[in-house]
Amino acid sequence: MRKSKCIYFLLLTIAMTFVGVSCKNKIQKENIKDPMEQKSKATVTKKDYGTTSEGKTVELYTLRNTNGMEVDIITYGGRITGLSVPDRDGKFSNVVLGFDTLEQYEKENPFFGALVGRYGNRIANAKFSLNGKEYNLAANNGPNNLHGGLKGFDKVVWKVEATDENENAILKLGYLSTDMEEGFPGNLKTTVTYTLTKDNTLQVAYEATTDQPTVVNLTQHSYFNLSGDFSKTIMDHEVSLEADQLVPVDENLIPTGELMDVAGTPFDFRSPKPIGRDINADNDQINKGGGYDHCWVLKGQDTGLRTVAKVYDPETGRVMEVATTEPGVQLYTGNFLDGTLPRPDGGTFGKRSGLCLETQHYPDSPNQPDFPSVTLNPGEKYSTATYFKFGIK
Repeated sequence: MRKSKCIYFLLLTIAMTFVGVSCKNKIQKENIKDPMEQKSKATVTKKDYGTTSEGKTVELYTLRNTNGMEVDIITYGGRITGLSVPDRDGKFSNVVLGFDTLEQYEKENPFFGALVGRYGNRIANAKFSLNGKEYNLAANNGPNNLHGGLKGFDKVVWKVEATDENENAILKLGYLSTDMEEGFPGNLKTTVTYTLTKDNTLQVAYEATTDQPTVVNLTQHSYFNLSGDFSKTIMDHEVSLEADQLVPVDENLIPTGELMDVAGTPFDFRSPKPIGRDINADNDQINKGGGYDHCWVLKGQDTGLRTVAKVYDPETGRVMEVATTEPGVQLYTGNFLDGTLPRPDGGTFGKRSGLCLETQHYPDSPNQPDFPSVTLNPGEKYSTATYFKFGIK
């Protein structure tokens, strides 16, 4: 009998020990979040980035989606300073050209990652007329006005509202451009919203209102190199554009007012081809631009948001698709990068180490009555959108 009691108490002890361990393990498991659960929500984080020469605080916001894609944006110029996407092997790399200090962004630079306004691209002879009145602008590109003038939207500090919606990371930037700032009429209230979605798409939505008739043409000026290696050029990147026509330019890169068919020219990207195939062709327009620095006339202009361009890097497998509501896209192949600007990883940015796809209205539209209008009147709302979707193949 005594032996039976000993066996009973031994079994009871073992059972209680097992229950205790099980309970402890259960508690531990409850305190450990499922990795998949941790990745189920997009995030927006911020940190200080520096202070401008005018004493204004600049912040860096990082948008991260549930796949691990990240976009870094600073409030100075609304600039995209980093954009990390995976290649076909799942390796994440930054694919946009930029600097690692605010001081460098404040120096003269080719609009790396910037929001451009009030008017993206060139306005001939730095002037235009609207409702019978002539407006004079800064001539900051030879005789022309380029990308908003001496202090365009790329050189101001934007106000920020950051939010997230479970699967989307959102950064809303606002700026009030006052009447006659850089020579443009009207108080222009502008909002640009960056949204990073769960399908690795960076959406850029532009809105603006004015209290006087004015002209508006906003765009995003990131330089892409899908290899993630900025010591390499983008000459092997394959590009396709949904465009049958081009806006040809004169020696000052101002539109002639005509449209040119791309068929049979180096500007035919209706089927994918490497950037480098025809970029050095003996062609009048190529010679004037020093390569590609032209606006393509996009198809489907009355159909709203549609895919208009694709870029593919055969080495890494990265693909970027561009969709927009805009009538044109400026393909610029970094022709004026000259090896003097420093890369964050060492070395310098060389010629054609990045390409831009600036969705927009045509250059010099305020002086070209046959081009789609860029006039914004009181009571109207300027509203455009461009999506950059990243994938692999």
